[in-house]
Amino acid sequence: DPCLALCMCGNSMSAPLPAVVPAARKATAAVIFLHGLGDTGHGWASAFTGIKTPHVKYICPHAPTIPVTLNMRMSMPAWFDIYSLNHDADEDASGIKRASENLKALIDHEVKNGIPSHRIMLGGFSQGGALSLYTALTSQHKLAGVIALSCWLPLRNSFPQASACGANADVPLLQCHGDADGIVPVHFGRQSVEKMKSLINPANITFKTYRGLAHDACPEEMVEVKRFIEKQLPPI
Repeated sequence: DPCLALCMCGNSMSAPLPAVVPAARKATAAVIFLHGLGDTGHGWASAFTGIKTPHVKYICPHAPTIPVTLNMRMSMPAWFDIYSLNHDADEDASGIKRASENLKALIDHEVKNGIPSHRIMLGGFSQGGALSLYTALTSQHKLAGVIALSCWLPLRNSFPQASACGANADVPLLQCHGDADGIVPVHFGRQSVEKMKSLINPANITFKTYRGLAHDACPEEMVEVKRFIEKQLPPI
């Protein structure tokens, strides 16, 4: 679908079509899952093939290729620029907002195709998880849930302290992190969860850590993801 490619790209060059794991029967729900820096959607599409639910469609977009400051300005797949891995570093606010608008356009596309937003779940790993958290907090679409793996909340100081995140004030959130993550340390995840508790209903937040897990996913975590998807997106 050419519209998918256009709406996932913030510039005139179109990003490749997302990797899609189709539902085994009529799709009544969708999971949109974003990869991390330098990756593509293919690996995550393969991971979801292993835990798929028959009525759920899994969409794993590919980020556009852009110069990344952290990578000495070399070009690589990225949802937005990253200047540093320091927790208090400046952030690419315009890039994050642009990428978030593109992700909202992809949600719109699925809604127009007949899957209501409350049957659409956002998720992502690392930079993709960061973008999913930001988008859920700024979207007018009421979402089914958010899966945030090995990530952080970007532009965290732009959100009010009060629980005032509109459509998704009650969104269920599954956040997971390896305790041996040397790229996005687990304390970034913990700090993000504490901030999220001030923004959405804390009763709907689940935070899991995995002993010895580096900046990666593990089978136990994927079982948890599968359970979360099946709970929030039951058959209808």
